[in-house]
Amino acid sequence: MFTGIIENIGRVLELRKEQDNLHLTIQSEISDELKIDQSVAHNGVCLTVVALANGTHTVTAVAETLNKSNIGQLKEGSLINLERCMQMNGRLDGHIVQGHVDQTALCTEVKEMGGSWEYSFTYDPKMGNITVEKGSICVNGISLTVVNSQENAFSVAIIPYTYEHTNMQELKKGDTVNLEFDIIGKYVARLVGFESLSQRN
Repeated sequence: MFTGIIENIGRVLELRKEQDNLHLTIQSEISDELKIDQSVAHNGVCLTVVALANGTHTVTAVAETLNKSNIGQLKEGSLINLERCMQMNGRLDGHIVQGHVDQTALCTEVKEMGGSWEYSFTYDPKMGNITVEKGSICVNGISLTVVNSQENAFSVAIIPYTYEHTNMQELKKGDTVNLEFDIIGKYVARLVGFESLSQRN
């Protein structure tokens, strides 16, 4: 379980394919503090640490993860958002994030807003996911507030601190991001769907 509050930015040092899997070696300020088998969110994707060495850690993404996230689009040198799992005695500063990416979205616009930035995204609505105005959304592992919610699009506002301490600083129009929709909203949407189905039957 995560909060969507990014702890550190890592840099991808090496990408190694092995059959359908992709091994990523990442250098970061928290790599030395990690342990083998520890769960860490990488751009919002929960991945398990499989190796540690000299200020780096290695994780493995399987085909399912590569198909549903932007992990497979990373290159050597790419910045990646990192967050260790939430401590049960800590404050929930963001929102409840599972580290299970629902789908990806396309960045359609980046606007400078005089001290902040507004990023707009579109996503495929066929998967049944929705955003809610002023609700929570996890973009590349970052807990953000939805503005301008539409059926298949939304925007988020980025303050300077978030811009400087996440990989939003590299994000540009045409890039793909990982989305995890608010878990409460997903359950409500599912229940409403079941209720509608039962009424038809």
